[in-house]
Amino acid sequence: MAANLTPQYYEAEEAFKKAASVEEKIAALEEMLAVIPKHKGTEKMQAELKKRLSKFRQEGEKKAKTSRVDPFNIERQGAGQVALLGFPNSGKSSLLAAMTRAKPKVADYPFTTTVPLAGMMPYQDIFIQLVDTPPVTEEIIPAGLSGTLRNADILLVLIDAANDDCLEQLLFCLNYLKEKKIIREDTAPGVRGVAPDKVLVLAARADLPHSNDNMQIIKELGPHEIELFPVSNVTGLGLEDLREKIFQMLGVIRIYTKIPGKEPDLKTPFILKRSSTILDLAETIHRDLPRLMKNARVWGSARYDGQSVMRDYVLQDRDIVEIISH
Repeated sequence: MAANLTPQYYEAEEAFKKAASVEEKIAALEEMLAVIPKHKGTEKMQAELKKRLSKFRQEGEKKAKTSRVDPFNIERQGAGQVALLGFPNSGKSSLLAAMTRAKPKVADYPFTTTVPLAGMMPYQDIFIQLVDTPPVTEEIIPAGLSGTLRNADILLVLIDAANDDCLEQLLFCLNYLKEKKIIREDTAPGVRGVAPDKVLVLAARADLPHSNDNMQIIKELGPHEIELFPVSNVTGLGLEDLREKIFQMLGVIRIYTKIPGKEPDLKTPFILKRSSTILDLAETIHRDLPRLMKNARVWGSARYDGQSVMRDYVLQDRDIVEIISH
């Protein structure tokens, strides 16, 4: 059977040939794997791509262990990882300081952030990780930035709504994300990237009078698919709503557990993807629990408190689950 490879595949293959770093080679292979037609005629090619991808990932990990720590490799913590992207003085560091306990260097001059800096944003009873990144310009894009952004669950693109160049800066950031395949419509197992619906554009300094005019221009002339979210680190405009918005965009639920005969643990919920089941929860708690599980009871979304449910029961946010094992 013919492979019938697409122009997008050949473009990614050419990018792989030109790649100078391991990270670039990995990104190109991920793109090839994502866009290759999925049918019997490409099964061997898909297997070979996965093999090469595994090889380069191992090479990258080995290199990371033998060299100094990569500051752009941010270990994921909390319920999800949210990365910030923007031009100099777009308000990224101020947002991180306002939403977390992190203390980034904030100044009026550009390029005060030189490496990614993470902070933990509280949301009700959980924490979500925010990662500030070095700013981009049309002339300078920090090496390693694409890897940081590609690993995130959500991207926040910040623009300074009081700056008359904010539309041009927004378009540059969005084009960069698309050209580097950081935003991707289609994904495949093992392929990193951020879905378009996981990208939010923040209009910082939205409290200033001139910002309203610029935001209106962006709504009229900017990409129609973007959602513009006004915020102000000075007045607090939109910040509480932003916490809720980020949680909803993550697509996760909080599940509390209880031991039979005892009160539930409401302090440390398990974080699962939306639409997860009792079986998914059991696998998260312990790899042997699905095999040992005898019965499960649910408080919250069940028809009545303590209802016995099957292992394929779909859980809802803030459910309480009791699993009885053999």
